[in-house]
Amino acid sequence: PAKELKGKPELVKMVKDILEPVGKMDGDSLPVSAFVDHVDGQFELGAAAYEKRGVAVSVPEWDSTKCIQCNQCAYVCPHATIRPFALTADEAAKAPEAAKIVDVKAGKGKGTYQFTMAISPLDCMGCGVCIGACPVNALSMVAQELPQQDVFDYCVAEVSEKKDMQDNTVKGSQFKQPMLEFSGSCAGCAETSYARLVTQLFGDHMYISNATGCSSIWGGPAATSPYCTNKEGHGPAWCNSLFEDNAEHGLGMQIGYETVRANLITKVEALKGKNADLDAVIDKYLETKNNTKANDAPAKALIAALEACGCDESKEILKDKQYLAKKSFWIFGGDGWAYDIGYGGLDHVFAMGEDVNVLLVDTEVYSNTGGQSSKATPVGAVAQFQASGKKTKKKDLGMLMMTYDNVYVAQCSMGANPNQLIKAIKEAEAHKGPSIVICYAPCINHGIKKGMNNVQQEMKDAVNSGYWNLYRYSPETKTFTLDSKEPTMPLYDFMKGEVRYASLELSFPENAKVLFAEAEADAKAKYESYKRRAEK
Repeated sequence: PAKELKGKPELVKMVKDILEPVGKMDGDSLPVSAFVDHVDGQFELGAAAYEKRGVAVSVPEWDSTKCIQCNQCAYVCPHATIRPFALTADEAAKAPEAAKIVDVKAGKGKGTYQFTMAISPLDCMGCGVCIGACPVNALSMVAQELPQQDVFDYCVAEVSEKKDMQDNTVKGSQFKQPMLEFSGSCAGCAETSYARLVTQLFGDHMYISNATGCSSIWGGPAATSPYCTNKEGHGPAWCNSLFEDNAEHGLGMQIGYETVRANLITKVEALKGKNADLDAVIDKYLETKNNTKANDAPAKALIAALEACGCDESKEILKDKQYLAKKSFWIFGGDGWAYDIGYGGLDHVFAMGEDVNVLLVDTEVYSNTGGQSSKATPVGAVAQFQASGKKTKKKDLGMLMMTYDNVYVAQCSMGANPNQLIKAIKEAEAHKGPSIVICYAPCINHGIKKGMNNVQQEMKDAVNSGYWNLYRYSPETKTFTLDSKEPTMPLYDFMKGEVRYASLELSFPENAKVLFAEAEADAKAKYESYKRRAEK
C-alpha cells in the first residue's frame, strides 16, 4: 500500500529495485520508478508537459507578416499551447531554423527585442479558439507542423523572461509564463482559459483550493499535473477538496497560513533595534506586509538580511521563511459547487470576512457529471432532470453576495470584454477581504451550434443579447459599475444557437413559447435592475 512507503526511503528503494526491470507500465508513458516517486511525495509538478499527445489533426499556423502582436490568441488559449516570446538578438540567432522571428512592432520592447509566436503542435487540442480571437486573420489551421514543436521547446527552455515586457494588460499578461498548461480539458474549454490567466497574474505566490468537478479533473489528474512552476521552482500550491466543503477548505488554508505568518511577524518586530540596516529592511517588510505584489521583494530582502544576521532569533524565523511573504489565496470551482452543494459553505466563508478570492467558472450545469441542472441553469434551458426546460430562474449569486458590504463581486465574460476581466481579477485580489469573480464559461454540454472553436464569440453574444451582464462591485467605495451596454442582439437569436434551448422547441414547443418569453422578460428586468443600481 502507498501509505506504507511514505517516509521510508529504504523501502522505496527496495520497491524501485524490484520494479525497475519491468520497464514501462503497460499502456503508459511513465516509468514505474516515476510512479514510486509519486508515492514517496516526489512527483514533479507540470508533468503534463511530458505527455505530448499529438491529438490535434490541425493546429494553428502563425503568419508573422499579418500579426499585430496583440497576444489575444494566447490570452484565450485553453491549453497554453500558443505563447508570445520576446527574444534578444542572441536568443533569436540561436533559435531553430523553423522559427519565424520578427522585430517588436510597437510599444514596450521596440528596438530592443524580437518577437515570435510559438506554437506547440503536440500539446494543442486543435480547437481553433485562437483563430477566432485574432483580429487580423494572422492564424490559420493547417496539418500538424512538427518543426514548430522544436521552436516552442526552445523558447520555453532557452528564452529568458523579459519582465520589462510584462504588465497586467491583455498583451502584457501573455508575456508571463502560464502556470497551468496542457491540461486534459475539452477542446475549446472556457474554464481553463480563465484559470490559466489567474496563474499568469499570481501563480508564483498563490494557493488554490479546488472544488471537485471539471476543474479538479483537468486540474489534478493522477500523475500528470498541469499546474507547473517557474524556473525558480515557484508555482501554484494546488489542493482538491470535497465537493461540499471547498470554501471551508480554502478558508482553513488561508487562516492556517496567516496564523503562522502572524507569529513570524511578531518575531520579526522583536528584532528591531539590533542595527540600523536590519531595521530599515524590517520596516520596508512591515510596511508592505498586507500587499501581495508589493511584499514580494521586501520579503526576499528580509530573508537575506536574516541569513546575514545569523543570530539565534533570525535562525528561528528562517525555519519558516516560506511563510514570510504575503500569498494570494484562491478558491476555484464551478456552479454546481457554488450555487448548489457548496453554497452554504461559500456563504459562511464570505460572512467570516477573511482575505480569500473565489474564481467561479459558471457553465450553468453540472458539467463533469453529464450536464445535470443546477441552480445556475437559466429558465428554459434543457438539462438532465429538466428535459422539458427549466421552469425557474437562475439564482443571482452575485447580488446575494453583495448583501455583505465587505465582499468584492464581479461578473465577467472573457470573449465579451477581456480588459474588464483582467481589471476584475486584479481588483478582487487587491481587496482586503472576500471576493468572487463569476465567469461565464460556455460548455460542450450547451451544444453550441457554431462549435467550441467559437466559444469566445459565444461569450460575446451572451453579453450582446443581454443573456449575461458584466459588472463590478467595490466594497471600498460602495459603487456598482455596470460594464455591459444595452443589448444589441435579440435574446432569441442567442438562445437558438445552442442545442440546450433549440431542442426545447422541437420536443416541447408550447413550453418553449412560454419559457422563452419568460427568459426575455427576466433578462430585461435584470439589466434594468443593474442599471438602476449603477445610477445610484
